[in-house]
Amino acid sequence: MSKYAILLSGPVAKTPRLVRQLSNARVIAADAGMLHAEPLKLSPELWVGDFDSTPQFLADQWHNVPRQTHPVDKDASDGELAISEALRRGATSLILVGGMGGQLDHVLAHVGFLVTLADRGVDVMMTSGTEEAYGLAGEFHLPQAKTGERISVMPFTNLIGLTITGVKYPLTNANVKLGTAQTLANVATGKVHISLTVGKAVVVYYPNV
Repeated sequence: MSKYAILLSGPVAKTPRLVRQLSNARVIAADAGMLHAEPLKLSPELWVGDFDSTPQFLADQWHNVPRQTHPVDKDASDGELAISEALRRGATSLILVGGMGGQLDHVLAHVGFLVTLADRGVDVMMTSGTEEAYGLAGEFHLPQAKTGERISVMPFTNLIGLTITGVKYPLTNANVKLGTAQTLANVATGKVHISLTVGKAVVVYYPNV
């Protein structure tokens, strides 16, 4: 498995869990996501973007990192371009670091990446260090979940055949409509397993870190 970390802008907390997750990952930074490289002690192999949000001190600090420069006027975000480059280089597992704070349109775009990538069979997650998001495509497991940790399943479409076990409020073959909060803020009671027959969703997980 080839694991890549994609550094996105947005707040990130350096937790022991995040450090473990990033172990042995190759790294690509997207524009101002390079701000996370030094605190996380990462050495990106590529810096992608239009660099419209990169401060000069950051450009000076990481001047030796190869750049893939794109125009400001383009039909893809810097994060999307970085993800595409990682996949082109053979990534089979992606950790999107950051991307959960800041402008809502960008956050929603990043969440959309999780859904489409998971649907393509890519092992992908997004993390701020204190919260994690995963695309749900068929089945999802959280064997490391601990009692009391919060888990939500957020529909992107109407969901058919949703089953959730290992939680305080389990579901069996349930249908959940888009635009409801039925599957918001569940609580783990053990190993969590989620399966879905039809639909697209994101699992949001708050580990005790």
